[in-house]
Amino acid sequence: MDEAASRKRIWGWYFFDWASQPYHTLLVTFVFGPFFASIATAHYAGMGLNETLADAKAQSLWSGCLTITGLIIGFGAPLLGAMADTVGKRLPWIVFFSALYVIGASGIWWTNPDGSNLTWALVTFGVGFIGAEYALIFINSQLPSLGTREDVGKISGSGFAFGYAGGLLSLLIMLVFFLEQPTGKTLVGLDPAFGLDPAQREGARFVGPFTALWFAVFMIPYFLWVPDLGPGRRGRGFGDALRLLKRSIMNLGARRSLLTYLGSSMLYRDALNGLYGFGGTYALLVLNWDIVRVGVFGIVGALSAAAFSWIGGRFDGRFGPKPVIIGAILGLTIVCVIIVSMDRSQLLWMPLEDGSGLPDVTFLICGALIGGLGGTLQAASRSLMVRHTDPDAPTESFGLYGLSGRATAFLAPALVWAATEMSGNARIGITPVIGLFLIGLLLLRWVRAEGDQPT
Repeated sequence: MDEAASRKRIWGWYFFDWASQPYHTLLVTFVFGPFFASIATAHYAGMGLNETLADAKAQSLWSGCLTITGLIIGFGAPLLGAMADTVGKRLPWIVFFSALYVIGASGIWWTNPDGSNLTWALVTFGVGFIGAEYALIFINSQLPSLGTREDVGKISGSGFAFGYAGGLLSLLIMLVFFLEQPTGKTLVGLDPAFGLDPAQREGARFVGPFTALWFAVFMIPYFLWVPDLGPGRRGRGFGDALRLLKRSIMNLGARRSLLTYLGSSMLYRDALNGLYGFGGTYALLVLNWDIVRVGVFGIVGALSAAAFSWIGGRFDGRFGPKPVIIGAILGLTIVCVIIVSMDRSQLLWMPLEDGSGLPDVTFLICGALIGGLGGTLQAASRSLMVRHTDPDAPTESFGLYGLSGRATAFLAPALVWAATEMSGNARIGITPVIGLFLIGLLLLRWVRAEGDQPT
C-alpha cells in the first residue's frame, strides 16, 4: 500500500472515533444520562420519596442499566472477535453493530418526560450502547495494521483526540440549537430548532436521533477509505471460533504479562467507565446543576480530552504506553477522592459557607481532568494492547481486550449501585471507583512495558 493510501486509511479509521464518540459524550455522560436522572428523580419524588432517596433511586436505576449492558458486552466480546478472525471479515460485523447503534440511539426520542416509560429509555439506550461497544472491538483490531510498533501510540492518541473533537462539536451543536434550559431557551437564548417543544423536553430527547444521524453521516469516510484487510479465513463458523477462543484463553497461562495486563485494564477501565457513566448524573443529583450546565461541563471535559489525548500520544511514542497509563491512573484517583469529599456544603470534608461557588469551580476542574486523563488512559491502553497482540488473530486479541474492559463492566455500576443503596447517598455511592483504580494500578507492576507476543 503506497503512502497516500496508507494515510487515507488512517484518516478513515479516525473517522470511526469522530462518528461514534457522541454516544459516550452526549448519551452516556452529558445529556441523556443527566436527562434520565432528572426525569427519574422527579418520577420517584412524585411517588413520595424525599430528594436524597429519589436521587439515590434514580442513580441505582441508571447503574443497573450499565451493569446489564456491561455483562452482555463483556461476555460476547471475545467470541465475536474469534468469529471475525475465523471467517476473515470484519466489515459485515461493523455494519451490523453500526445498525444497532443507530436504532438504539434513535429510540431515545420516545422517552416520556414524565418518567412513565423509564424501562423503554433504558432498553433503547442499552441496544445502541451494545452496538457502539461491539463495533469498537473490530475497529480497535485494525490498529496494529495502521503503522509500526513505534507509530501505533501516536495513531491511537490522535484517533482519540479526533474523536473527542467530534464529541465536543456535537455537544456544542446540541447546546446552541436544541437542548432547552429551564427557561425553555437554549444556551444562547434561541428557541429549540425545528419547532421542538421545550415543555415536552423535546430538545433533550432529540439527542438520540441527532446522535444516530451524526454516526450515519460520519461513518461514510470510514466505509469508503478503510478496506477490509482482516486475516485470512481460518475456519467456517461458530465451532471453529469457539476452538480459536479456547486456544487463546488456554495460552494466557504462558503469557503472564498479557494476563496481568488484561486483569489490570479490566479494573481501571471499569473505574473510568464508572466515572464517565456517573459524572453528569453526579453533577445533577449532588450539586443540583441543570442539564445545560452539565453540558457546559462536558465542553470543558471534551476540550481537555482532545488536547490530553493528542499530547499523551506523543508521550506514548517517546516513553511507551505504560508510564502514561500509570500517571493517568494516579491523577484520576486523586480526582475521585476530591469528588467523594464534596457536595454543596463541604469540600475535602471541610464545611463551606452557604452559597459557596467553590464546589462548582472544583467540579469543573475535576471534569477537565477526568476528560483529559481519561482520554490519555484509553489511548495509551489501546497502544499497550497492540504490544501484546497476536498478529495472526488481531480481532480475537482485541476481543479479549474487550472482555477485559467489559467482563466486569457491570462491576463499577454494581458497586456504585450497592454503595448508593446502602448509604442512601449518591455522593458516597461513587467511592468504590477509587478501589478499582488502585487495584488496577497495583497489577501493572507485573506488566512488561514492551509487551509480549505469543510463542
